[in-house]
Amino acid sequence: MNLADLIMQAQGGGAVRQLSEQFGLGEDQTQSAISALLPMLTGALRQNASSEGGLEGLLGALQSGHHERYVDDPSSLASPDTVADGNGILSHLFGSKEVSREVANRASAQTGIGSDVLKQMLPLVASMVMGGLSKQTSQGAALGQSAGGGGILDMLTPMLDSNRDGSAVDDILGMAARFFTR
Repeated sequence: MNLADLIMQAQGGGAVRQLSEQFGLGEDQTQSAISALLPMLTGALRQNASSEGGLEGLLGALQSGHHERYVDDPSSLASPDTVADGNGILSHLFGSKEVSREVANRASAQTGIGSDVLKQMLPLVASMVMGGLSKQTSQGAALGQSAGGGGILDMLTPMLDSNRDGSAVDDILGMAARFFTR
């Protein structure tokens, strides 16, 4: 299952319903907002993972951050702690609030949903992204080792495949080579 499907279908669509209620949107609008924000978040994850120590940091955060609660318990999205965690994730990914604002503005242009609403939703969607990735890790699928496939490496491949050739192996080896030649 890809990341978007995992987030949209978590708990029978409970996360989408929760966000819809919190922000006064229809479920279709919420799905549209999530769909507009996800590529920007995964792009930032890809860029972060390709930096020195980024992949190790991401895997460490996924294994120890207990983020899966954001997809397992949709009511957790109403918690101020979730917003704080999401803002921490955004700070790590984007580096500044200005970038987060620009992400919300771009998503607003795509969806027609006000950028103020999307700015408030962004930390929650960031938490859900980490929750989706963390859930895959916690299910014993670390590094794609699960019997049925669909592991964390499968979810990370689209983010790490910078040359879009369908394989992240060459990109990961390139990251490692850059790391060891410094």
